[in-house]
Amino acid sequence: MKKTILVTGCSSGIGKCVAYGLRDKGYVVYPTARRADDVQQLIDDGFDAIQLDYADSESVQSAFASLMQKTNNELYAVFHNGAYGQPGAVEDLTRETLEKQFSTNVFGWHQLNNLLLPIMRKQSYGRILINSSVLGIIAFPMRGAYNASKFALEGLFDTLRLELKNTGIFISLIEPGPITSDFRKNAKKAFENNVYTNKAVMEKSAHKNHYQQVLERLNKEGHVDPFTLPPEAVLKRVEHALTSSRPSIRYPVTFPTYFLGFLKRILPHRCLDWVLLKASK
Repeated sequence: MKKTILVTGCSSGIGKCVAYGLRDKGYVVYPTARRADDVQQLIDDGFDAIQLDYADSESVQSAFASLMQKTNNELYAVFHNGAYGQPGAVEDLTRETLEKQFSTNVFGWHQLNNLLLPIMRKQSYGRILINSSVLGIIAFPMRGAYNASKFALEGLFDTLRLELKNTGIFISLIEPGPITSDFRKNAKKAFENNVYTNKAVMEKSAHKNHYQQVLERLNKEGHVDPFTLPPEAVLKRVEHALTSSRPSIRYPVTFPTYFLGFLKRILPHRCLDWVLLKASK
């Protein structure tokens, strides 16, 4: 069984760490990135990298074709990771903004996964790893688009796991929480482009007085959350999901993921709402 794996979203953060870490462990890693210059950097670092933009259906199809050519139509595993966060109050998110979030965070993952599944079914083995989030378990205000995309992934791949019973294909959801990455920097761009500098949105927004605080949080240097861990913490869970004969269905990574998941199971809804509102300030 070849230890070949496709890792998406490898320009920085979790994806980059996982790609390099798995290569050091002996895996044949095919990393992807959306931008051509990031792909070239990966190639310069010795990877057989592929350009992939989850938001572009043709890019997904092209990346799959390139991968199959490189692997002779075989693949042990995929780690779906490339995504971004779209801050903003739910009522200030246009349909177009929400569609963009889902195109990158959900629809592209689904399309690529459906292309890979016939390969894994034919092999009778495979590992599908989904980089979800603590925000796929609980919802924070001002993160509605990202919350919705991660909740969607959790439901979509929980269902797929049931449908793949006894096929030899395992699905694991990685649920990181706060991890050192460029996530906040990329979220700031999305917030400014689609909400904060959008006059049509801001003129009617009931939340515009609060948005300065949102921007200040996104602008903060270093760790906003005291429980932030380096991306190597995610790599550790990914390794277990790839090597275990019985991989876990869910892999919480940071303390907030464990703790908030626990609170969701035991607290009444209104009590949990109070906790989440306090924690999000």
